[in-house]
Amino acid sequence: MRLFKFVLALVLMTGLTGSTMAADKYVIDKVHSSITFSVKHMMISTVKGGFDDFSGEIMLDENDITKSSVMVTIQTASINTGNEGRDKHLKSPDFFDVTINVEITFKSSRIEKKDGGFIAYGTLTMRAISKEIALPFELAGPVDPGRGKLIGVAATLTINREDYDIKWNRVMDFGVAVSNEVKIELNLEAGQLKG
Repeated sequence: MRLFKFVLALVLMTGLTGSTMAADKYVIDKVHSSITFSVKHMMISTVKGGFDDFSGEIMLDENDITKSSVMVTIQTASINTGNEGRDKHLKSPDFFDVTINVEITFKSSRIEKKDGGFIAYGTLTMRAISKEIALPFELAGPVDPGRGKLIGVAATLTINREDYDIKWNRVMDFGVAVSNEVKIELNLEAGQLKG
């Protein structure tokens, strides 16, 4: 009886270890990735920008994507809209307040398959405010060009910036200077770490 219990425990432990080891680590390659955003300006045009400095990792279970996870960190001071004056304002306390709020982070808690794609549920933290969000994404790959496996992730999300205490605005006769809705797009390439 003791031998049976020991063998059963060993099998269970092996099974648990096997499921944990099924996920491979992929690290985001900044050179082939982008994190961008767009927002309405004066309610008539769209201003686009992005972040130049970010990092992250994806734990991918090829056999069951829902057992995968993702974590991304963005350096707020790397914001870049192609206009020095606007970027300076965005770094100020009116918006990101980058000297205090150094990073924006997203960490998934679970992943679901839906409508031919996937949704990563998790916590988005910005300006020290954390909100649970649903991030729809598409996964491409893995492919192996001969230097290790690569995957691609494309995701789009719209948030209300006021939810994260980014409230600066200017009221005009025709509306506001900056829309509260911000569209975020992630196009990520990540490479597998071996060993």
